[in-house]
Amino acid sequence: MADAKFEKVTRSDKPLYGVRKLLVCGFDAAAQPQFKNLLKMAGIKDLPVVWVTADQVDTRLSVLIEQPDNSGSSVSSTLPRAVIVSGITENELHRLMDKGRKIGMKPVLWAALTPTSETWSAKALLAELSAERRAMQQNRK
Repeated sequence: MADAKFEKVTRSDKPLYGVRKLLVCGFDAAAQPQFKNLLKMAGIKDLPVVWVTADQVDTRLSVLIEQPDNSGSSVSSTLPRAVIVSGITENELHRLMDKGRKIGMKPVLWAALTPTSETWSAKALLAELSAERRAMQQNRK
């Protein structure tokens, strides 16, 4: 993980790395339709979503991203709440994050798939994101 680093996402129509898809962790079955509705409210249509389940925690992101749309749906996830974006534009990511904040969505760890992170397991990425959040919260004190 030593070569992992935080990169600020700007605002543009430039697509982020990877195929156009989301990997979503930590949403229970009842919250999944609400998240799909959030996508619609953010104006992001026809975006495939893979619901990462607890039994996939050791699976590499490159394998998860190849799963079919709606894989893992209706299975409640006990993983940390996270959204890993792939192939969407920077503007779409900002709209999604902004709309989530406006509707009061529970806190989510956000990440964009990268050539480095796609080699990681979901568990490794979630640990890295959680550590980054803790460090950022410490810096605010």
